[in-house]
Amino acid sequence: MNTQAQPLTLAFSITALVLYIPANLFPFMSIELYGRRNTATIWDGIVSLAKAGSWPIAIIVFLASILIPLLKLIILFYLSLDSSDRQPRLKDNLYRIVEAIGRWSMLDIFLLSIMIAILKLGKWATVEPKSGALLFALVVIFTMLASAYFDRSAFNEKDRDGKRSETEG
Repeated sequence: MNTQAQPLTLAFSITALVLYIPANLFPFMSIELYGRRNTATIWDGIVSLAKAGSWPIAIIVFLASILIPLLKLIILFYLSLDSSDRQPRLKDNLYRIVEAIGRWSMLDIFLLSIMIAILKLGKWATVEPKSGALLFALVVIFTMLASAYFDRSAFNEKDRDGKRSETEG
């Protein structure tokens, strides 16, 4: 068992949470089309998509940008703060959820990159990432580090020990 895993997971999770708040408050990108500039946060983008009738895309952006990162951080906090021997199966399942939803972590940055590539129309349209995009990318990186440094062998060992004691008793 790695003794540094728990404090590192907690430190990376705290860093991601501290960055999560401004990442959602600061502008994510700026689009200039035909001389008209529009700067928006992630939430502004979700609301605009919903108002335009693009509910499926709005829901995907909401899940990938707001709900999933927050859920992942909450689970990592719980797992890194609760070092008790209780509920090893629950902890293992929670970590599996973190791994499964982690695949969606870079969706926003990926979509922004695609938009920039598509909208490179010279003087007609420009797309610029703003501070919110950088902060969101850092949230993703620190959340990925928290997941990577998390040592799940501790509760796997506790689970195996619990199974042994049940079969021995």
